[in-house]
Order: sequence, then C-alpha cells, then structure tokens
Amino acid sequence: MKENKISLAGEPACALLQREPNPPRRILVVDDDSDIRQLSTEVLIHSGYVVDAAADGAAAWEALQIKAFNLLITDHNMPRLTGVELVKKLRSARRALPVILATGLPTEVLAQNPSLQVAAMLPKPFSVEELLETVSVVLRATDSAPGQLGPLPDWRSQPSADGLRL
Repeated sequence: MKENKISLAGEPACALLQREPNPPRRILVVDDDSDIRQLSTEVLIHSGYVVDAAADGAAAWEALQIKAFNLLITDHNMPRLTGVELVKKLRSARRALPVILATGLPTEVLAQNPSLQVAAMLPKPFSVEELLETVSVVLRATDSAPGQLGPLPDWRSQPSADGLRL
C-alpha cells in the first residue's frame, strides 16, 4: 500500500506540486506617446507582468473587448478617445477594472466625475519607481480576478502614501 506524505499545510505533497502558481497579472498600457508607452511596457514586463499596449483610447477599447485585464493604465489626452472617455465607456459597460490615470490632468476634473472610480492618479512625468509602486499598490488593493473588482479605495479621501498621489 502506497503511503501519501502530508505537507505542513495538511495537504498531500503531490497536491502542492500540482497546484499552479498565481498567473502573472495582465496590464493594458494606453498612451499616444510611443516613448512613454514603450518604456512603461518594458518596465512592467521586466517586473513580471503580462502587458499589452494601445496607442489611443479607441484601440484600447477594442483590446478590452477581446482580452481580460487585471489593470488599465491610461493617459488622458489622446486622439480618437481620451482616457476619461475610455473609463466612462468601461463604467457604462459595468466593467469593474481598476484604472490608473497617468496624466497631468487636474484632480478637480476627476472629483467632478466620481463615477469614473479611478483607483490612482500617476501624474506625468513619473519615474519608473512611481509607476511600479502605483501598480503594486492598486493590484494589492484590488486583489481579485479580472473583472471581479470590489469597491475601490476613494483616492480623494486618502492621504498620499510614500509620495504617491492616490
């Protein structure tokens, strides 16, 4: 008779080996500035994320119809469909995807549109460290599967943490 070894977690050791590790998070980066889009994409890929990129809000909307994402990072001032218009479409479609708005847009504009539910603001210009920290904070706060977002933290009422403007 074969003996099953039990792990410290109380499960058979073979069950631990069969369990898949957490899949990498999928992020959609949207910016009409090709240098910012490419740098952000490369930094995020190097940090272990799966990243798709779009040159404007309209291309991003198409990508959002095809694939599931854990996070959307979007610029605001873009041709065809702005970042705010993209987020409005997302919310109108009842898509609960966390959004980081990377822009020089004044926070008053977002305060006037609370239905956007932006998880964080990333003021331009931003550093690589600011990008990675903001992504990490937002993904930890919304720790869920794509499309299964719980209530977002209210960025207007939270103090800035470690220099981040959340």
